[in-house]
Amino acid sequence: MASLKDLKNRIDSVKSTQKITKAMQMVAAAKLRRAQEAAVAARPYAERMEAVLAGLGAAYEGRPDAPVLLSGTGKDRVHLLVVATGERGLAGGFNSSIARLAREHANRLIAEGKTVKILTVGRKGADILRRGLADKIIEQVSLRDIKQIGYSTAQDIGEKVLSMYRDGEFDVATLFYARFQSVVSQVPTAQQIVPARFEKTDGEPDLKAGSAIYEYEPDEEAILEDLLPRNVSVQIFRALLENNASFFGAQMSAMDNATRNAGEMIGKLTLSYNRQRQAQITKELIEIISGAEAL
Repeated sequence: MASLKDLKNRIDSVKSTQKITKAMQMVAAAKLRRAQEAAVAARPYAERMEAVLAGLGAAYEGRPDAPVLLSGTGKDRVHLLVVATGERGLAGGFNSSIARLAREHANRLIAEGKTVKILTVGRKGADILRRGLADKIIEQVSLRDIKQIGYSTAQDIGEKVLSMYRDGEFDVATLFYARFQSVVSQVPTAQQIVPARFEKTDGEPDLKAGSAIYEYEPDEEAILEDLLPRNVSVQIFRALLENNASFFGAQMSAMDNATRNAGEMIGKLTLSYNRQRQAQITKELIEIISGAEAL
């Protein structure tokens, strides 16, 4: 059984931890609002670009002169997984859920006889995927020194991906990140970005080239040549912003739970301390009374 001194030290230690988790919760809550606003503001542009490209790309479906970023290389042998996670932990299952989705995807491709290459964005993703898939990681992009995520950050990653595609280093690229829904809900998401794949939602306007509603200047080919490479960076930028908001939401929730758990632990330790202290006092009183009666 722990001594009174040990229990007192443990109580003090848990109280110190509780102060840290409470401070981290408040910091995450303060940063979450700005990160959430940035993520929500980026969605309409990224979604509208996808809609425009989907409409323009429909005109090139099945054509031999379709842009390579739209039609692909014609092969499905080498897959690049761009796994975007956080630089830090203490955010519940945020990093592990993204890495788990990427790992499952990689293992499925490997089982099918495909070649898998992994590019990690964020330190935690590399740390997790290194266990079992270390030989598949070809490069790690660190965001540790970046104070605020901007489009230039995503553009650098996008140029890296496009350069590898032009050099024939992969056939399909899939982006993994967590889509922010709320403080308690961040959805791990896989999105194919090369060659571009677009899902048309219900109620989406028809943007097909040659329609009576839209006329393009310059022509569709020139627009696709400019927008398709840009779309890769735009989708990566949206993923980074979604990840940033998801990280702070997950961290805020995790630190809130940790603070509550610390409070419960302090209560239990205090109860044990008081019981043991009371038992010790009672024992001493019995010894004094017994000694007095013996006289």
